[in-house]
Amino acid sequence: MGLEPNSPSCSCCTPRAAPPGRMRHRASETLHRHLHERPFAAIVLAGGYVEAGDTGRHCVTAGDVIVHRAFERHLDRFDPHGAEVLVLPLSERWRGPVRGQVADPDAVVRLAERDPIAAQQLLDREMTRQPAKNDDWPDLLAADLLDAPDLSLALWAARHGLHAASLSRGFRQQFEITPAQFRLIARTHRAIDRMLSTTLTLSTIAAAEGFADQAHMTRSIMRQTGRSPRALRNELGLASPIADRISN
Repeated sequence: MGLEPNSPSCSCCTPRAAPPGRMRHRASETLHRHLHERPFAAIVLAGGYVEAGDTGRHCVTAGDVIVHRAFERHLDRFDPHGAEVLVLPLSERWRGPVRGQVADPDAVVRLAERDPIAAQQLLDREMTRQPAKNDDWPDLLAADLLDAPDLSLALWAARHGLHAASLSRGFRQQFEITPAQFRLIARTHRAIDRMLSTTLTLSTIAAAEGFADQAHMTRSIMRQTGRSPRALRNELGLASPIADRISN
C-alpha cells in the first residue's frame, strides 16, 4: 500500500493557533486548509461560514457550534457579511458531538471571559446535537468515508454515476484534498482515538484500522500530528504498552 500524504504540502498547513476569545473574520474571507493542534469549540455569534475539514463539511450560522479535536485540519469560507466567532478551548477529554447548537451563546461568552473551564462545562450542558446536512455528493462521500474508511472509491463513484476523475476533482474543490487523502486521515484519527483510549499495542491497532502495517500507521500519525505514537501517548498522559516501547 502506497503512502498517501495527509494534506497538500504548503505553508497553509502549518499549525494555526486558535486564540481563545472573540474572533472577527472579514467578508468573504477564506482560510485555506490548516492545522489546529489543540481541541476547541467555535461558537458562531454572528454571520456564518462554511467549514470543510476532517469531520466533513459544515455550513454554520449564529448559534451553531463546531467542535474540533486535537490535530484536525480544515478550511473556512466566510459569508459575504463575514462572521464573529467565540473560540473556546476544550479539554483533551471532550467527547461531545462535533456539530451542535446553543440557545444562548452570549451566556457562554460572558462566562468564558472570567472562567473558561466553567464556560466549557456550560457548553457541555447546553449544547444540543445537530445532525450534519449532507446536501451534495462531496458531503455524502465524506460522511461515508468517516463511517467506513475501507470504502471503495471506485464502487462509490459508479454507484453515484460519477467518473473517478470527476470524483477526485469535485471533492478536492470543496475540501482541498482528494477523497483518498480524506480516507487516510479518517483512518488515522480512528487509530489515534483508539491508541489514546486503550492500551492495545500499535500493531493491533494498525491491523484493526486497515493500515498495511504498524510502520504505515506510524508515518501517517506523524504526518497528522508531528509526533510519534509513543510521544503522543506520553504527551497526553496515557501509558504506552510495553510491547510498543521497542520502537515507534
